[in-house]
Order: sequence, then structure tokens, then C-alpha cells
Amino acid sequence: MRLIVTGGGTGGHIYPALAFVNYLKKMEPESEILYIGTEKGLESTLVPEAGLAFKTVKIQGIRRSLSLQNIKTAFEFFTAISEAKKIMRAFKPDVVLGTGGYVSGPVVYAATQLKIPTVVHEGNSYPGITNRFLAKRVSKIAVGFHAAESYFPSEKTAFTGNPRAQEVADASQQMSKFETPTVVIFGGSRGALTLNRAFVDALPELATANFRTVYASGQIYYDDYKPIFEKYADNPKLDIRPYIHNMTELLAKSHLFLGRSGSTTIAEVTALGLPAIYIPSPNVTADQQTKNAQEYVDAGAASIIKDSELTGARLVRAISEILGNSVKYNKMSAAARESGVPDASLRLYKLILSASHG
Repeated sequence: MRLIVTGGGTGGHIYPALAFVNYLKKMEPESEILYIGTEKGLESTLVPEAGLAFKTVKIQGIRRSLSLQNIKTAFEFFTAISEAKKIMRAFKPDVVLGTGGYVSGPVVYAATQLKIPTVVHEGNSYPGITNRFLAKRVSKIAVGFHAAESYFPSEKTAFTGNPRAQEVADASQQMSKFETPTVVIFGGSRGALTLNRAFVDALPELATANFRTVYASGQIYYDDYKPIFEKYADNPKLDIRPYIHNMTELLAKSHLFLGRSGSTTIAEVTALGLPAIYIPSPNVTADQQTKNAQEYVDAGAASIIKDSELTGARLVRAISEILGNSVKYNKMSAAARESGVPDASLRLYKLILSASHG
């Protein structure tokens, strides 16, 4: 298969794309893959690091308020379409896959104009503006949340889950759990101020709890709280780090997750059958993270604490109520496993094949 992948800006658009590419390489080792992104987006670092061919177009996001910048964005959009067409005519893809973010708009749109089969993957429960714009034009639409299905034409929309789920599930098959019940607390790669404050507040209780806590603060906050963290450096119940590099392995060995509810995080957590306590970020467009988490709260796999209501006491209580109650824990774990999609890449692969074969 000759595949062009596009998507960028945030990890939520890039990691699922890279996970699917890894799966495609296993299924079709002779595949030729080209990733189109922007020079300044996170994809400009992550994609070359993954060893993929990478080309760029120039495009920026739309301002949600009235702004002269949007005139420049509109001009860049049409220029990017032209640039993308040149790349596609040279590469001759069988299909183009867009995973969201503003760069995928002109690239996927260019493919539809060239009559190349197109698939978009919507990772969130509430679709982004790019995929809503592209929905009528593309061949197929994959969604990672059932809640997103209602926003797209039913005849070409399929629930596939998030490719990161299968990558994590496959990688964790030979791993066994820690002997001590362990909760992983993670506020994203840069950390989260509310979560750090609550964690610091909870440290005296967590230090004597009957479970173990692995906490990643984010580098900025780690430096801010370093004198406090160092007081607990030798405590066997606490493992405090700036960042978690081996997240897949750690989650697979742990028993509970507490943190933000980005689409990729939820995909990973549910694929492993982990109960979760989600603290949706309040700084996300359309309160997307709350909508993401709610689907799994409704399924019985998770609970939610509002960011504004998170305290040290609430954090400890929420963890204890799950890890300290085996009946509740087992029910949540079963619900998480049932909600997870450990074959997400396979589902997306089949959808892409159906699009490319007309």
C-alpha cells in the first residue's frame, strides 16, 4: 500500500497515526508511507524520529474570534492545497489518512479533489472542526468514541477505536502486575497545576497508604516542588518523577490510572482494562475531555472529578474507594476491558482497505 498520513499539532493527532503506521508495516512490510505535517508542529519532531518520510505544507489554525489572521489562514489553506497536490502527484498514494489537526484539512481536501480515496480518523467524542469540514468529502470516517458517530454520515462512518489501544495491548501481553496495588497519576507531558497542588497536599496520606503511587509532575512543576518531593525520595510507597518514559509498561503493570482524559490516554487505559479516575482539563475546546470521559463513566469503567473540585483529600479518597473495594474494582476493570478496543488498528486497516477498493 502507498499511504499518505497527515495530522498534527498535538500528540492526540500524531500518536494514533504513528501507531497505525507501525501496524501497517507489520501487515504489509512493502508499504510506502509518507507523512505530511507542518514545520512547527509536534509532528516535525516525532515523525522523523519514527523514521518516516516527512514533507511539510504551510498552514496555521483558525482563530475562533474575529481576526485578520484568519484572512492569512484562508490564503495559506489554498496554498497548502496546491502544495499537497504536488506532493501527491509525485508520491501517487493509494489512499490518504487524516487524523485531525489543522494540517490535515488542506491535505485531505487536496486528495478528495484528486479523486484519491480518503479516510479521516476522529479521536475525540466531540469532533474537531477539521474533520467536521471534511466529513462530506471523504470516502470513510473512523471514530474512536461512539459519541462521535452522530456527527457524521452514518453510511460511511465506522467505530474503530484508537490505534494506540492496539499498540499498547499488543506490547503488554507478556507483562504481569506489580504485587502492591499501584496507581499511576499523570497530568500530561507538561504536567497540570491543579493535579500538582492536590498531589502535594495528599503526600502525607499517600506516604502511609496501603497502595503505591507513581506520579509524574511534568518537568516545570518538578523543579518548583523539588524540595518537597525530595523529602519522600526514600519512601517505598511513592515514586515521584518529572516524566514517565515507559508509560505502556508502567500502565500494564499498574492497577489504576488517575489523570487527564485525552482520547489517546483513554484508549491506552481501557485497552489494558484499567479502572480510571479522570480529571478533565478545563482548557480544552468544547470541554472535549469531559465528553471523552463521560462515555466511560456511563459504561462503569471510570469516575470523574472536576478540575475545580480536586483537592488532596478528594484525590486520596477517590483512589482508596476503588483500590480498597475489590468488588468495585473488579466491576470497573471488567467494564474498562469491555469498553476498550484492543484491535483498533485492525479495524482501521479494514476500513482503509474498503475505501481504497471503492
